[in-house]
Amino acid sequence: MRFLRSLSRVAALGAATVLAAATLTACGGDDAAQSAENPYGLLQPGVLRAGTLTDAPPNVYLKDGKFTGFDNDLLVAAAAKVGLKVEFVGTDFSALLSQVNNRKFDIGSSSITITEARKKTVDFGNGYDFGYFGLDVPAGSPITGFDQLAGKRVVVVQGTVQDDYATTKGLNPVRVPDYNGAINQLKAGTADAWIAPAEIGEKSAADSNGKITVAAKELSPAPTAYAFAKGNDALREALDKGLDEVIADGTWTRLQQQYYPGRPIPAEFTPGSGTVAVPSASATS
Repeated sequence: MRFLRSLSRVAALGAATVLAAATLTACGGDDAAQSAENPYGLLQPGVLRAGTLTDAPPNVYLKDGKFTGFDNDLLVAAAAKVGLKVEFVGTDFSALLSQVNNRKFDIGSSSITITEARKKTVDFGNGYDFGYFGLDVPAGSPITGFDQLAGKRVVVVQGTVQDDYATTKGLNPVRVPDYNGAINQLKAGTADAWIAPAEIGEKSAADSNGKITVAAKELSPAPTAYAFAKGNDALREALDKGLDEVIADGTWTRLQQQYYPGRPIPAEFTPGSGTVAVPSASATS
């Protein structure tokens, strides 16, 4: 009897060991399946959660309840090339890069100029656009150039490359959280000038009913790109590939014409990896 009881205990232990091994194998299989269905480490498999702005046309903005603009429409097209849908969420630019690196968003889309300082917080994809600094002033202002800003009350959006520019020029700028804040200061006459992304500044002036004019603009020294969390190379490389595909098929050129009609492309700028040909405007019309 003692022998039989011992044999039963051995058999039970053996069965438990087999069950435990089977359970571990099943869990491992689930992890592998999860990895396969979410190869880019997204917050939600198959969905690219993008942090963007609501008030910066024609680059990124909200229209009729939908996020749109050159940057966002280009991102939707590039993401589709790698089988991803995009979900946009509005935020402030001053918080965007840290939110991307903290994985609140999978990507940042907001005409983000690549700088060495920003590379310490996020990784960047290949450049997809160039940009100019614009100088917006109240109508009737005597200011006609960037060299006339010393001692003036200059407004910038906090954390932008325009903020960096004003600071390096010793202008002690007034920082606001968003573009509407800058526009409102110009309209109210509480700021002498706004250093803005030129396209956004031009659109804001056109929509101001004559209260704001563009005094000058100059080419930004670096391209704009999408921002990724540090180390998320799989997603960054996939989106760079998608970007090259929408450059090659004419989508990039078409969106340039749609959002920046008549804007010349600098000879020194090449979008994407630089390994694909950019169709001419006539080829996409």
